[in-house]
Formats: sequence, structure tokens, C-alpha cells
Amino acid sequence: MVGRAWGVTGLLVAIALCEFLPGLAPAQEYRVDKLAEAAPAEGLAEEIRNELASEGIKVIKGTSRTFVDFWPAKKWAAKADFTATNAILYPFQVGELIGVIRYKSKGTDFRGQEIKSGVYTVRYALQPEDGNHVGTSDTRDFLLLLPIESDTSPAAVDQEQLFKLSAEVAGTPHPAMLALQKANSGAESLPAIEHNEERELYSLLFQGTADAGGKTSELPVQVVVVGQAAE
Repeated sequence: MVGRAWGVTGLLVAIALCEFLPGLAPAQEYRVDKLAEAAPAEGLAEEIRNELASEGIKVIKGTSRTFVDFWPAKKWAAKADFTATNAILYPFQVGELIGVIRYKSKGTDFRGQEIKSGVYTVRYALQPEDGNHVGTSDTRDFLLLLPIESDTSPAAVDQEQLFKLSAEVAGTPHPAMLALQKANSGAESLPAIEHNEERELYSLLFQGTADAGGKTSELPVQVVVVGQAAE
């Protein structure tokens, strides 16, 4: 009885501390900062590394623990005649290289599948229009994670190979995916973290250069790095 009573008391104390000590709050929050270093050379194909920006972005959990690092491609190929819709937000080509991500510790994708710590290439994909995916996302735009040992060329990957290689990251029949969201055009500065409190999603909002038939422009991108699709 003494042990049980002490356990209840300890729980109540912990709840009180979480509510009234602001120093504990950051442990459950995320922020973003610039990363003044290039993507890692070990294991990553030189051809792909050469296509990446010289500096990256880091998403930090709590006060100091880096959750993920991300290096966008220097330039993205964009469809010249693209018009965004409610279903498709971004002008990317399916399979094109968007960047490289490094998980400092294990995480989960938008389906709740485990992502092991390590480095992965990140490519654009569209969710298939079939009954298996109804209601899993507001849009069809996704980023898929691919193993760096299998993805060695910056050229676009065809959809069949794209899904196959990404499934190897998840270790399931489903690819390892991060959901893209409509970029918040009202953000004061980039990069930034956007928090959807209702769905408990944390998104990385950043900007890159899009090339549409030789015409370049800055394109904001918003991708969910923490949180899952509603069940």
C-alpha cells in the first residue's frame, strides 16, 4: 500500500511540475536553426551530395537535442505550366531529388512507421488515387525517404522504383513518407517550425529555388516532420 500511495503522489507531483514549471515545457516542443555544415560524405553518393546546398537546417527538440538535419537541393525542377490545386500543392516532378535528411535518433513517418537513425535521400511523390489511401491526407503531395546506399544518382526515380526503395526504409510494404502541407505564406522568417495544435503536427517550413523552364523563383515548402495522419 505504501508503494502504491507513493506512486500516485509522484504522478500528481509530476503533473503539477509540467503545468507550473515553464522550464519543462521545451522538452515537448520543437524549434529550427540553420546548420552551418554540408551534408555528410560518408555513405552518401558524391553525385547527390554535389546537388545539395552547402548548408542545412536542423530541427531541435527541447532546449538542445537535434532531432533531424535537412539539406535541400540547390535547385528543384518545377513544372512550367503548373497551377496548384486542393489536391496537389507543389510543382515538382515525381521522383525528383528534394534533399537529404539525417535522423539523429529514431523517428516515425506520417503513417507512424519507425524511421531508424541515419541518412536518407528525400524525393517527391504523389499518393496513389485508390481506395487504400482515402482520408489519410488532405493532399496527394508527399516526400519519400530512400536508402542512400540504393539511391546514388540525382536523376529522377520512376514511381515504381521510388515506392519500392522507400519501403525498404520503413521495413514494411509501405513507403516511408513525410506529408507536405500548404506553405504558410505569413511566416515572418524562414526556416521556421509550424505547429498545428489541433492535429499535433510539427512542420518544417523552408525555402528553396525552383527552376521552371529556365525561370527561377524562390519556393516555400512545408513538410510534417513530427506527427501522424489521423486514424
